[in-house]
Amino acid sequence: MPKKKGSRGAQGAGTIRQRKDGKWEARYTAGRDPGTGKQVQKSVYGATQKEVLKKLQQVQNDIENGTYVEPVKMTVGSWMDTWLAEYTGNISRSTYDAYEGYVRNHIKPNLGAVLLQNLKPPQVQGFYNGLTKAGKSPKTVKNIHGAFHEALEQAVLVGYLKTNPTSPCILPKRIDPEIKVMSDEVVVEFLRAIDGHQFETIFFVDLFTGMRQGEILGLPWKNVNFDNGTILIDQQLLYTKKPPREYYLGMPKHDKVRTIAPAEVVMQELRQHKARQAQQQLVAGSAWNNPWDLVFTNQLGQHLTHNTVYKNFKIIAESLGEPDLTFHGMRHAFVVLSLANGDDIKSIQANVGHHAASFMLDRYGHVIDSMRKASSERMNNYIKGIQQA
Repeated sequence: MPKKKGSRGAQGAGTIRQRKDGKWEARYTAGRDPGTGKQVQKSVYGATQKEVLKKLQQVQNDIENGTYVEPVKMTVGSWMDTWLAEYTGNISRSTYDAYEGYVRNHIKPNLGAVLLQNLKPPQVQGFYNGLTKAGKSPKTVKNIHGAFHEALEQAVLVGYLKTNPTSPCILPKRIDPEIKVMSDEVVVEFLRAIDGHQFETIFFVDLFTGMRQGEILGLPWKNVNFDNGTILIDQQLLYTKKPPREYYLGMPKHDKVRTIAPAEVVMQELRQHKARQAQQQLVAGSAWNNPWDLVFTNQLGQHLTHNTVYKNFKIIAESLGEPDLTFHGMRHAFVVLSLANGDDIKSIQANVGHHAASFMLDRYGHVIDSMRKASSERMNNYIKGIQQA
């Protein structure tokens, strides 16, 4: 026999009633207002008495277990805006710009209208799958997931969610493309090709230090220590992706400040470049403008742009019949050259600023394996020589 409107359920379950519109409502005590001390009354709703009773029992169980989350009508889009505005103060400007782009271009258009507390893992998984079907790379999907996961993790911490619906999701497998490395022959040809080029010193120093493009373009003279033969890398030249494009100095990737000790020939090249730049400054006179005291500038002392340097590199690469080579490829070349010359993994990791030695092993495993094989052959020849003595 069904209960009457306004009847009580099990002890402590709250009050269940059927409203005039036919829907069922269950009211329960969610706790007390810390300011007034009065009980806080909340409601759950359902199309049937059975449905609303089930919701009520779940709420009571959550209150008992300490996992209760107060209902909020905030949407995913509203929370993402709040998160960006209030909870991203400790990240770099470039990271914020990336997160903001993921939210604006992907998360809000696809899931922004969903109520935050109604968001379920299958919805998020479908969102990620849709990105993959639309042609987004596994790396891009992973980056979007990283921002989304961080935002929803904060929602859990502030009590808007019980669990993070992005956590159970499966991301597309990332397959790193084969690294295009400059062979010894290409290195020789490359050095000949850049002789006399306006960016000769940039290319030369980058090839034999493995600095990232932003790091070498943002390198100041104060960080070049000719006495000790070292270079401090504690900043990089970055730019905003939203127009109008603005250039600024930020921390290196992963915030990894490091000091490197390049080969003496590299430091000598920088000494000569410093003298040439001093001459340029004399010629420019009052037009000289190098407020960041950068090592690499144009003829008026202004910073160079990533795009200009990259385009010049690609022209040289294509002239050598190596169109697949990239500026970043010089960083790979430095790692391989270091390995070939006997440097250990940890030292190379410290020089190039990778976040972990394990990344080095994964990224350059095929190179390391071939070197191990060569080492094994050398040892084999040595043993044979001893045995025959």
